[in-house]
Amino acid sequence: MSGLKLPSRRAGWSVHPARPRATDEHALHDILRALRAAIESLMPCHGAHLPRAVAQTLRATQTQLVQADTASFNAALAELRASLAKPRWSAATTGHALGLVGAAMARTVGKTPYDTQYLAAWLILQGRLAEMATGEGKTLAAAMAAAVAALGQVPVHMLTANDYLVQRDSETLASFYAALGVSVGCVLTPMTREQRAPAYRCDITFVTPKELVFDYLKDHLAQEGEHDPRVLRARELRASLAHLHSPHDASSLGPLIQGLHMAIVDEADACFLDEAVTPLILAQGGRAVDANAYDCAFAIAEKLQRGRDYRLMPAAHAARLSHMGRAQVDRGVSAAGAAAATLVPPQRACELAEAALAALWLVRRDREYAVTPEGIQLIDEVTGRIATGRQWSGALQQMVEIKEGVALSPPTVPAAQITFQRFFPRYLHLGGMSGTLTEARRELRMLYDVGVVAVPLARASRRRWLGEELYANAAAKWAAVVEQVAILSRSGRPVLVGTDSVADSAHLCTLLSRSGIAHQVLNAVQDAHEAQCIAQAGRSGTVTVATNMAGRGTDIQLDESALAAGGLHVIACMRNDARRIDRQLIGRCARHGDPGSAQRVLALDDVLLQRGLPAWLLRVVASGARGGRVPRVWATPLLAIAQRTTEWQQAQHRKLLRLAERQLGDLYGHFGVIE
Repeated sequence: MSGLKLPSRRAGWSVHPARPRATDEHALHDILRALRAAIESLMPCHGAHLPRAVAQTLRATQTQLVQADTASFNAALAELRASLAKPRWSAATTGHALGLVGAAMARTVGKTPYDTQYLAAWLILQGRLAEMATGEGKTLAAAMAAAVAALGQVPVHMLTANDYLVQRDSETLASFYAALGVSVGCVLTPMTREQRAPAYRCDITFVTPKELVFDYLKDHLAQEGEHDPRVLRARELRASLAHLHSPHDASSLGPLIQGLHMAIVDEADACFLDEAVTPLILAQGGRAVDANAYDCAFAIAEKLQRGRDYRLMPAAHAARLSHMGRAQVDRGVSAAGAAAATLVPPQRACELAEAALAALWLVRRDREYAVTPEGIQLIDEVTGRIATGRQWSGALQQMVEIKEGVALSPPTVPAAQITFQRFFPRYLHLGGMSGTLTEARRELRMLYDVGVVAVPLARASRRRWLGEELYANAAAKWAAVVEQVAILSRSGRPVLVGTDSVADSAHLCTLLSRSGIAHQVLNAVQDAHEAQCIAQAGRSGTVTVATNMAGRGTDIQLDESALAAGGLHVIACMRNDARRIDRQLIGRCARHGDPGSAQRVLALDDVLLQRGLPAWLLRVVASGARGGRVPRVWATPLLAIAQRTTEWQQAQHRKLLRLAERQLGDLYGHFGVIE
């Protein structure tokens, strides 16, 4: 269908509209969605194109308005606003809107959108997810979709990965939005509630998903879970009157978020899948930390014996005491004296000891967390970035702080929580884009009821895939990587090496330094310098070592010498849990039709293989390695099996958590504990 109908500001702007909570969905709805997802998975998602009526009007409008004088452009803009005021937009209206915002982009930013960018914008307005290859111009496509929606009085939340991109995109495109008369605000982490309120009342609000969700939870607590429009109107009126009398009182501003009308999500796969089930917890201060109790439990845990006293559960980052272990903890508390026994009751002592065991043996520095001047900060296992504001639950956070000799942070208790896969389906209109979506389109339809369409390349790809090599152990793998980097950098090609942890990137940097190879590193610890590193990564002969994020969301610009030498070469030193994430890293090279190449170098002791394949099979394969290298005829099937198994397990995990969230929402949602 070429026409569009979007949830505009006219439809009850003051009552904070959103879809019903997931708990209101019925089994029949899930069955129908599963059936639709199964049918769509059998159909091709490639070969999309703009409807003829939209494309013809678009091109005519763009041609007419790019060179038009300001008065003519403004007259056309006023006419368009009147057309978009109608409840449903025809194909001609949609094409006219896209052509006008495309002309505005060319007039203000100096970039004329490609046909593929228009297609992506149209798909987003249709409520779909557009798969656009890395470097194909997702930022401009999203900006055009947001501008068209805003001109139709649809409030838009533009969601992107981090504060740097939020500020960059809102400032870079400020002249574009200003030419259209569209108001734009951005919400950054350091902002106060009073500073955020005007940004959320703009036509388009740039914000990170996590900041948005936490503001949503704060509103939810302030409203005490109320959803009745009449009550919300009364509260909004009362808040407005209070703010007139006390303009400097942030508490009188009322709810920050004025409804969940439309969201455009950049890097949608990361948000909708990789971080879908991470609980976003709005916490409040708990009981004070008794450092002596934690120290006592940690000292006892250090003396326990694995197998006899406890067992480890690596997947859950948890440890469980045996009956003998519990007895050992009781004896340890007793031996510490009467004061310790008073401070640490038996059950609490066992809980603290289990947290200490997890801190000692299951969470590793520079893999699951980093030690920074701010203290212990968690590392997102998918992106390799510092997960700002995130903490472990229970006593694990404090036990890791004891392990690293860091001052103890106060424990917290959850006041409200939600996950992305429960929050985003509440939007009346949901769209987005990413470089990697098609592998998960069935699950995306099930979880969010959105379809996935692959947008063709604006220019043919010149990427050369050199295959993957599998080595018997990590030492042989890293030696091969260093040798390959040396050869490529001497030839004048820029090289990007992707690792799956901060520890691996640090180890590789040590090996490169020993070999006299100059390089720069981009990982969670150096996150603040990301843009600068990425800006230099395309220079001839530059070697960049990066964790999974690899500057996701920013462009690697190649200089002329790098292009002449063959472009950027990517060496992936891992297979990730999902094929989508692998494609993100490989997609860093050969963008915009530039030359480039990629390869993958792995070892049998990599995490994916160790977790996805039985130990006996890995030993058999290792015994057949020749010169430290596993024959490719064995390597590729083994890697594919391990990765597909992990993908399936994670999809099942998300499915089960979705069902569990519904049940918990039924039980506790009206108390405001779980939204």
